Formats: sequence, C-alpha cells, structure tokens
Amino acid sequence: MKIIENYTAPTTDDLANLRKALGFQGEDMAHLAGVSGSSQWRKYTGGAEPRKMSLHMLFYAAARLTLPEQEILQVLEKMREIGATFDYNETSKKIEG
Repeated sequence: MKIIENYTAPTTDDLANLRKALGFQGEDMAHLAGVSGSSQWRKYTGGAEPRKMSLHMLFYAAARLTLPEQEILQVLEKMREIGATFDYNETSKKIEG
C-alpha cells in the first residue's frame, strides 16, 4: 500500500482560485469539502490565521471533483460496510467527475 507523505496544504489563494474556477460560492465549497457551511469554509480561506486544509479533506474534495458518481457510490458503500451511517443527498451544485 502506498501512502502520501510530505503533504503541504494548499494556500488560501489556491483555494480561492479553485472556488473561482468552479464558479462556486462558499456554501458550495463547504459541501465539496465536507464541512458544515460557508462559515466553516471561510476558516480555511481567510482571517488572521486561516486553518490548513488536512490531507483527508483535500483528498475528499479532489475525489469528488475527479471520480465518476458510480465510483463515489462504491466508496460510500464501503464506508457503510465498515460501519458508518450517513445520508447522501443532492446539493444545488452538480460536481462533474
């Protein structure tokens, strides 16, 4: 199994550029990254000491931007097999994989 090492989080500018390229608002980015709302998303993109995005959060967002829906569903099914419970619902924005 390969592992990711020496991770450096994207900068606030990197995240702002991604948001702009996607045409998303803060709430859309929060959905993409799996955080509770735009106020949580802003903690990664501004303020005196913005949070660094974890590798796990970035991996989740990148997977959602890259993988086709069927592969996302396979991962979610594996999560349920492992024991997780969750709802998987539509948002206002479609993410093309």
